[in-house]
Amino acid sequence: MPLKDTQSERDTRRLPIDRVGIKDLRYPIQIRDKGGSLQSTIATVQLTVDLPHHFKGTHMSRFIEVLASHGPILHVDNIRDILEQLTKRLESDCAHVDFEFPFFLEKHAPATKAPGLMDYTARFNATRKKGVMDFVVTVIVPVTTLCPCSKAISARGAHNQRGAATLAVRFKKPIWLEDLIRLVEDSASSELYSLLKRPDEKVVTERAYDNPVFVEDLVRNIAARCKKDRNITWFRVEAENFESIHNHNAYALIEKPRPQP
Repeated sequence: MPLKDTQSERDTRRLPIDRVGIKDLRYPIQIRDKGGSLQSTIATVQLTVDLPHHFKGTHMSRFIEVLASHGPILHVDNIRDILEQLTKRLESDCAHVDFEFPFFLEKHAPATKAPGLMDYTARFNATRKKGVMDFVVTVIVPVTTLCPCSKAISARGAHNQRGAATLAVRFKKPIWLEDLIRLVEDSASSELYSLLKRPDEKVVTERAYDNPVFVEDLVRNIAARCKKDRNITWFRVEAENFESIHNHNAYALIEKPRPQP
């Protein structure tokens, strides 16, 4: 006997749902780095679609079926096809795909050149609405900031701390995660490393002392670099300092308005 399809029943409240689907699904993904290699990592995935007012519910299993149709490992190149399949399979006008994953870079210490792996958080947020694609790439980059005020008023040293800068961009042509990470790191007092020997600590400490930045300076530095890059059409930059002498964090944000279509 056929089973009852409750999700396809009509709903009488006449309230469409903007996004409905699945989230916090972990899935293998491969990312091509700037050097041409494929990096295998694990993404936390969210897949959603809009739900017309007359449908009672969506078919959650179809989200997994769309992912599974691309094999056991996803590639960034699959995103456009995933969105197209979601709109067709779930009879929706709009579909969203969100991937968040750790991205690793090998970095060499500044003095000894000792190699070590640094991890960063990256996000891909893609939307297909009535056939039009929108794609946003985000990186979350840990940095060091040294307080200009503390340096100016202190006879010995200045307080410094780790912070995190979050940069989201839209762009004309594909953009490398490595380039976005470098843009952020060049805007801080100093970048971070996973492995530092004593000569490296000396370099990093003195570099930060010579380049003090407030949280305001950090977002402005990043925004200024984004504005100079003609490939970046929109950006949103946030910075948070995990303050070392205050019982709070410092925060700043700059967002470039989206251009009119």
